[in-house]
Parts: sequence; C-alpha cells; structure tokens
Amino acid sequence: MTLVRKSPDVRAMIELANPWPFGLNRRTWPLFAGVVIALAVKLLIYDHRLSSMITAKSADVLTFFNWVTRWGEADWILIPSAILLVVSAITAWLVPRRLPKLALIEMIEIYAFIFVGVGLPGLVANLVKRLVGRGRPPVFDQVGTLGFHPMFNDFFFQSFPSGHTTTAFSAAMVLGFLAPRWFWVGLVYACAIGTSRMVLGVHYPTDVLGGMVLGTLGAYAVRNWFADRRWGFERRPDGRIVRRRPVATMRLLRPLQRGRALR
Repeated sequence: MTLVRKSPDVRAMIELANPWPFGLNRRTWPLFAGVVIALAVKLLIYDHRLSSMITAKSADVLTFFNWVTRWGEADWILIPSAILLVVSAITAWLVPRRLPKLALIEMIEIYAFIFVGVGLPGLVANLVKRLVGRGRPPVFDQVGTLGFHPMFNDFFFQSFPSGHTTTAFSAAMVLGFLAPRWFWVGLVYACAIGTSRMVLGVHYPTDVLGGMVLGTLGAYAVRNWFADRRWGFERRPDGRIVRRRPVATMRLLRPLQRGRALR
C-alpha cells in the first residue's frame, strides 16, 4: 500500500484558526517577546542606514508610493463599516419578522468586528506613538534615531509604531479571519503599506516592525474577544477559533438560491 503524503494546509501554516499566531501560548510568549525585542535592537543599529537606502529619491516613485500609502489610512475601512453597522442596527430594530432580524444581527456582528478589529489597534498605535514620541527620519540630523519627545503631539515625533502599518496588518488579519482564502492578498497589501512608509521616508524599519506586531496581535485579540461572546466567531472544542455559520442569513437566502437553480 502506498502512502499519500498530504500537502500542508495553508490555513494551518498561517494559524488563522489558532487563538494566537506563530504558535503563541502562555509557554511561548516570553520567547516570542524576546525574539521581537532582539530583532528590534538589531534593526535599530541599522535603522538610519536602512532608512536612507530605502527612501525614494525619484519623484515618480514618491508619487506612486504616496498613492499606495493612502490605502493604509483607516477611514476607507472604518467609515463604510460604521455606516453599515448603524444601518443594519436600525433596520434590525424596525423589522418585525424574526428571521430577517436574526440575519441582520449576524451582519451587525461582522460589521462590528471589522470596525473594532481595524480601529482598536490603530487607536492603540496612535496613543503609543504620542507616548513614545520618537523622532521620524526627517529630523534625524537634529535628534538621531533615538530622539524622544513624549506627548509632544508633533508629526515629526510620532514615529513608533507606524500607524499605517498597524492598520494595514490588522485589516489583513481581519480579512483572513472572515475569508481565509483572501488572506494572502491582504498580507501583500499590508506589506506594501509598510514598505511605502519607509520609501516615503516617514518611518524607520523598526517603526514598521512595531506596526506589524501591534496590528497582527491586536486583530487576534479582538477576534478572541468576539469569539468568547460568540459574536461572529466561536471556539471549537479543540481550541480553534472559526467564524460562526450565518445560519439565519443562509435560511433567508435559500429561496433565492433555489430560484437560481431552477433557471
């Protein structure tokens, strides 16, 4: 009998269904923190040199990455999700029938997850960068790579972590949790945003690394919090966290699906 070796499941490799990424648990958290800190310290030594190498000099390149970096702002995600959330909530309150109301509640849970999953890590990033007050690359000649003005509330002293990168990686994770097959598209998008911040010369590599970690772990934390309340997600007996089946929505759409099948 020949043994057929199964190819590894992509979702298992990126661990989207696990409570935390990278095999994190209570036992491995200290190791993970140590690795991230060590990598940050290593990058810090070359921060300015790498930043100078990556920063674009061409006007055409700057124009392109200015367009790319615009997609790292949270408004294009938060505003539509907030509008859909409010409209769905009002409609659910007005609709008398039970099945449509339950379907709308399922939509509310997803819109709320998108809003909080992207918005909360971004909010934390904006608070942290003001508390840290690290100088950006343009003020390197005045303060170096370790010039700090906490709560200075000056754009040039809000370098760590990168808010755009935080938003992009949290958005990529949110997309992966809701539609795993699209995760890699989201990851490419997030990496492009992080790269754009360095190419434009407004962040050091360590700022981008901080945004990557904060955005990723922040989205996982929000997903876990929703799962504990069975809002859009649920914990399986084996500990994996998956999206709940939208039973009411599927029942509501069943007549439409049957109509299409008869055509």
